Amino acid sequence: MADPLEEYRRRRDAARTPEPVPKRPPRRGRPADGTARFVIQQHHARSLHWDLRLEHEGVLASWAVPRGLPRDTGRNHLAVHTEDHPMEYLDFHGEIPAGEYGGGRMTVHDRGTYRCEKWRDDEVVVVLDGERTSGRYVLFATGGKGGRDWMVRRTDPPPEGWTSMPELLRPMHPTRAAKLPADEARWGYELRWDGVRAVAYVSGGRLRLLAEDDEDVSGAYPWLRELAEELAPTEVVLDGVLVRIDTAGRVRPARGGRRTPDAQYLIFDLLWMEGVSSVDLPYAQRRELLDALALSGGHWQTPPWFPGAGREALRTGREQGLPGVVAKRLDSVYEPGRRSRRWLSIDASRDPS
Repeated sequence: MADPLEEYRRRRDAARTPEPVPKRPPRRGRPADGTARFVIQQHHARSLHWDLRLEHEGVLASWAVPRGLPRDTGRNHLAVHTEDHPMEYLDFHGEIPAGEYGGGRMTVHDRGTYRCEKWRDDEVVVVLDGERTSGRYVLFATGGKGGRDWMVRRTDPPPEGWTSMPELLRPMHPTRAAKLPADEARWGYELRWDGVRAVAYVSGGRLRLLAEDDEDVSGAYPWLRELAEELAPTEVVLDGVLVRIDTAGRVRPARGGRRTPDAQYLIFDLLWMEGVSSVDLPYAQRRELLDALALSGGHWQTPPWFPGAGREALRTGREQGLPGVVAKRLDSVYEPGRRSRRWLSIDASRDPS
């Protein structure tokens, strides 16, 4: 009988990789208790992807899924059928050395059990029950039996309350004001950054960055792909502004549509996360959710805000040479594409005393 792990061993040097490389062929058969296991591993190889592995006939049938399993129905994701893996891979995590097959960091994203409804050479139907992932999924070959190109699709409804990631959310804008609001304590204050306003759509470790005119400017800021990888597998829609920081530390507007190596993405709002729209939540609650993500990297950050402290915000803006502050009602919802008086833009030149 052919060894189902022959291809797996051929691709790996047991002396160089920390991966399990069993010497003997696996014992075929179903689990003694009838419960099959699965694991999803996040793999930072040449490109970020997720590996889905299903226990089957003594090995782990495996697919590499570049964008991860779809969270809602109606979407097919590419799933590349790879070689079978040994059962020991259910618990594997670690750093595969560069230059080795699959080189890069691998972590366990989820694990659990599954129920198999169909298993053919060109189609597999399973119901996953994991710590983070659950649902009915169909994997199907697109190039005929024995081919590597497959797709995966969720076929049961997502959890109650789930909404798909919006395709387009235009930025909300403040109205200009001559002074701080009289009821200062009911507002939150952010430093005003002049730059390229952009909404980031992050899904499956990939980033789509849309400017105010709906132009996709992702290619002008390729280093922001690392933001998507840092967030993975979390899916979010973020609002922010692209600026440049010159050699003297001064903040300048980024050049829209052009590669700007010194660009920073300053993130100040969270519009959607993990199937839940937050545009109808109060600003204060959206900021709490955003701050909890603790987004900070070489080319992105979440600047601090000043709840109820407009004078302090104005003073800080003047000290940093910034044009002003934006005051946002703590109870204000996000109104896509609108200019609202619940957000106010105030010049830093005003005396805060």
